[in-house]
Amino acid sequence: MSRLLSPVTLPSVEGDGLPLRNATFLAPMCQYSVTERDGLPTSWQLVHLGARASGGFGLVWTEATAVVPEGRISPEDTGIWSDEHTEAWKPIVDFIHSQGAAAGIQLAHAGGKASTYPALPDAERGTVPESAGGWIAEAPSSSDVFGLALPAALSVEKIGELVASWGRAARRAHEAGFDALQIHAAHGYLLHEFLSPRSNQREDEYGGSFENRIRFALEIVTEVRRNWPAEKPLAIRFSGEDWIEGGWTIAETVELATRVHKLGVTVFDLSSGGIGAFTGPTGPGYQVTLARAVREALPQKGTFVTAVGQITEARHAEAILVAGDADGITVGRAALANPNWAVHAAVQLGDGQEQLVAPQYWRASMA
Repeated sequence: MSRLLSPVTLPSVEGDGLPLRNATFLAPMCQYSVTERDGLPTSWQLVHLGARASGGFGLVWTEATAVVPEGRISPEDTGIWSDEHTEAWKPIVDFIHSQGAAAGIQLAHAGGKASTYPALPDAERGTVPESAGGWIAEAPSSSDVFGLALPAALSVEKIGELVASWGRAARRAHEAGFDALQIHAAHGYLLHEFLSPRSNQREDEYGGSFENRIRFALEIVTEVRRNWPAEKPLAIRFSGEDWIEGGWTIAETVELATRVHKLGVTVFDLSSGGIGAFTGPTGPGYQVTLARAVREALPQKGTFVTAVGQITEARHAEAILVAGDADGITVGRAALANPNWAVHAAVQLGDGQEQLVAPQYWRASMA
């Protein structure tokens, strides 16, 4: 059987970890499909995530789900800052489980890139003004690096409040039934903004040195871990490189990965960029080297690393795993085009598809 379609287990701090039917992961991707800008998931999230669960993925990640209202990337994004959100996520999680996949939630705060128009064909671009239902974004520093309206610099008191918000969101995620939780520390959003010298110009204990710039991330990991069951995997998504001069580097990512692993993070996903104009490499698998660097730095036992970034072909995904560059593959845009990506990968790799095809669709597998 292929590595890609073989069962895997996501390690946890306690217990036996989370068994998955295979090593394919649906990437978190914003859907801009809430009603009345209330952050509540709708039938769209049920269909979108449910289709990929029935399409054979091992674990399905939600879109970036805000821990506070002002942490949304756009007013049309989901959240989990109230008990009402917990209840809205429950039937979605239940359906994902009914299709044989695990359900994971990505907790996020957009920081200085919040309150922007959704990335839809007919939408405007840039910052949504307060007059149109937007808000003043908050970031480590009032920086123009994002090319958006200037955000307000967070006070130390507000930083502490945000840390507590991540803990409450983690508790709600557990109550909603999610199996795994991913902390979003990538793509130029709030945690990444603290990490990168390009967006963090603070002169207090949260800025300047490497130790200060990672302080906020460590505090959030600690608080989330305290509120997330030890038998459930805790994951983090990094931008391994800013790909800009004076930005966050893979060497710093590796060091931070080792630190958060000691705090109870066991699953790592490696993306890149998000601060300033992207000047990094492009092409299939362009971020695999970042996953490899983290994979090599962490102990094999008790950790799991996924690679992401234009990995669209099953044989390419299989080669990455066989080479030991990563333990799993996260699929994004290719899964938008093909909800049954994992089923088709099984066919292409000669694993068959009987165990992945939803029984309602078994006729499609008949010659």
